[in-house]
Parts: sequence; C-alpha cells; structure tokens
Amino acid sequence: MTEDMRMQSGREQLTRLNPRAEADLHEALDAIAPDLVGFVVAYGYGDIYARPGLAIADRQVATIAALAALGNAEPQLRFHIGGGLNVGLSPQEVVEILYVVTVFAGFPAGLNALTAARRVFTERGVLPEAPPAPPAQAETGHRRARGLAALEATSKGAGQTVLDSLADLAPDMAAFILDFSYGDVISRPGLSARRKELAKLAACIARGTMRPQLKVHAKAGLNVGLTQGELAEVAIQMAGYAGFPAAINGLMALREAFDEAGKV
Repeated sequence: MTEDMRMQSGREQLTRLNPRAEADLHEALDAIAPDLVGFVVAYGYGDIYARPGLAIADRQVATIAALAALGNAEPQLRFHIGGGLNVGLSPQEVVEILYVVTVFAGFPAGLNALTAARRVFTERGVLPEAPPAPPAQAETGHRRARGLAALEATSKGAGQTVLDSLADLAPDMAAFILDFSYGDVISRPGLSARRKELAKLAACIARGTMRPQLKVHAKAGLNVGLTQGELAEVAIQMAGYAGFPAAINGLMALREAFDEAGKV
C-alpha cells in the first residue's frame, strides 16, 4: 500500500474505536513528536489493526488484556476499554477480561485495571451485568470440580499433571491453581472460552516472562476453536503494545506449541 493508503486504512480502524482519537493524538503530540501520530495511525492501525486475521472486537480483548497485564499504560488502557465497548464488547466482558488478567499478572495489576474500567464506565454511564454466580462457590469440593472441568475443557488431561508437578514442592500451589484460578475465575460464564484464551495469550506475551504458560495456552486456544492464524495475529499485534522483542519471542513460542500440537 502507498503511504496515503496506509494512513487512510489506519484512520478507518482508529475511528471505529474512537472518532476523536486522531485529533487527540495531534493535540497531545504535535508540539513535541508530530511524526509519532503518523506511526500510530499508519503502522499501529493501518498495518496491524486492519489485518484480516482477527476480528476487531477480539483484537480489543487482546489489547485490553495486554495493557492491563503490563500495568504501566493506564491512559491507553482506558482508551482501549472505551474502544472495546464501541466495537461490541459488553461492560461485563471487559470486567471478565480483567479477572483473567488478575490470575496472570497479579492482584495489583487487576485492581488498577478495574479502577481504569470504572472510570470509563462512569463516563459512559454504564455498568456491568454480573453473570450468574456458580453454585456453592464457598465449598472447596465444588470449586475443585469446577476447576478441573474448566481445565479439562481447554487443556485435555492437564489437571492431574498440575497436581503432580508441584506435589513434592508446593502442593498448596497446585490447589490454588485448580481451586482459585480455574474454579473461581476461569470457570466464570461471563466471557467465551476463546476470548479467555485470547486474553491469557496476550497477557503472557506482553509480560514476556511466561513462555511455558504461553505454550500451554496456545494449545488451549486451539482446543477451544481459535486458529493458528488468530493466535499468531495476537502475537503480531503485541509488537505495538509490548515491543518487537516480546512479539518475536511470542511467535517463537507459538511455533513450538503448534509443532508439539501437530499443527505445523
């Protein structure tokens, strides 16, 4: 594409998220770094967001998860939460993405991201609708059953592997993974399984410190219906949010995961 075509494509994508976005970029950057506006529009949105391999709402799931997991980009997180609402994500889906991020990036990251979400929701005059609560949430046995079921649905046969891998060192950590991460959070009904895996993958790539978990969730993504191309698109998109090294490392881990899953 010509430069004009790249800019036009980028403007179209950016306008879908927020019609005022380019004007706001010019207001913030023209005095000190005017070329960055062109980089954001032409590369970030013309080259990346306009790619056909991942739906724009799914791109927003990945972007919200990545920015929340990074924990250092609140203005951009608020922008993309608003953009997600503009392209069809519900307030509850946004909240559920941030619950998933809490598992992968910790409670401070999750709490700070939810504060940013509250600000966006307040400005919009919207509130999330809580999904139905799972039965008997306080009972450990029910939590474990939900956790094992959620893990089985995405990572076939992995429940016992998790328990066995930590039995000699930290058996309680295995219990936390099954009971809290999967039983309390991942099993929640407010976000589709494929979007949960998109959020997990984006968080893993953005943080850059979770290669084993990234591979696990690449395979889980395939198990819940994501394609190899969609997963690769998440990694490519991370170049704009977490940098090229994180994106390249993510793609290399995906290649290994696909090979192990027999998809290459």
